[in-house]
Amino acid sequence: MTTASVMLVTAPTVQEQVDGVGFHEVDPDTPQLRVTDLGATRGDGVFETIGVIDGHPQSLTSHLERLAASAAMLDLPQPRLSVWRAAVQAVLAAVTPAPEMSVKVVLTRGEEGAGRCTGWVRVAPGPDLSRARADGVAVLTLDRGYRADVAETAPWLLQGAKYTSYAVNMAALRHARREGAEDVIFVSSDGAVLEGPTASVVLRLGDELVTPGTDQSILPGTTQDRVFRFAAEAGLSTRARRVEARELTDTEHIWLCSSLRLCAPVRRLDGRDLAVDHDLTARMLSWLRRVHD
Repeated sequence: MTTASVMLVTAPTVQEQVDGVGFHEVDPDTPQLRVTDLGATRGDGVFETIGVIDGHPQSLTSHLERLAASAAMLDLPQPRLSVWRAAVQAVLAAVTPAPEMSVKVVLTRGEEGAGRCTGWVRVAPGPDLSRARADGVAVLTLDRGYRADVAETAPWLLQGAKYTSYAVNMAALRHARREGAEDVIFVSSDGAVLEGPTASVVLRLGDELVTPGTDQSILPGTTQDRVFRFAAEAGLSTRARRVEARELTDTEHIWLCSSLRLCAPVRRLDGRDLAVDHDLTARMLSWLRRVHD
């Protein structure tokens, strides 16, 4: 039974010539990345993690479009999205299907001076996130250290791009775990809710689901977008706007939404227990698993 596969993308951007289909399968247990690749030495690249439900890559178009947007922010050449799409489909066809899998798509600037980008697609079984989905997660709020408008005032900080240097995000998660929590919600220095290290934030206020807007220097959430589509069918209104940090203490319910965990309720925030709407969470999860796009 094959559970993991890797496609090396040889024509990841318009900068490289397409030879054949633009990718080929390689041994997932054999090293493929050169130690001089700028993705490894400087974190100079972009990526996407795509959840796969019953063999279907969820929100594939949205993920590929976000990859292209991130690449543009890093001044990388334009990705060949048709090649990436075909590589994702090929890597899934190469493994034994499982109920939930994870596909990672990575594009780096390649070796310095080589004039060629590096790209690969890897599929593996998804992690078991059933406990977080069912029981919820304990979360700390942490200051991100910049204002919510930093994407406009300092675009070189690349806020809103999904780039491969996740050292700060991982450091925040390690800090949370040392403090007895499991995850983090970042807030800006001027008091706006932003996002988690690997998730979007969704709050319920009455009959409305609210998420911080992408003008707040955060990534557009692919799963958050799908949660809002579920909400429309469930009769809940939705809105993306600036969310003040103080609203986290007033909200009825909070979820962290991402491609692999789908949606996990927040059961504790900064040491304070929160109510968990198990029924709404279960309906959300059922919709996210059932509806393919």
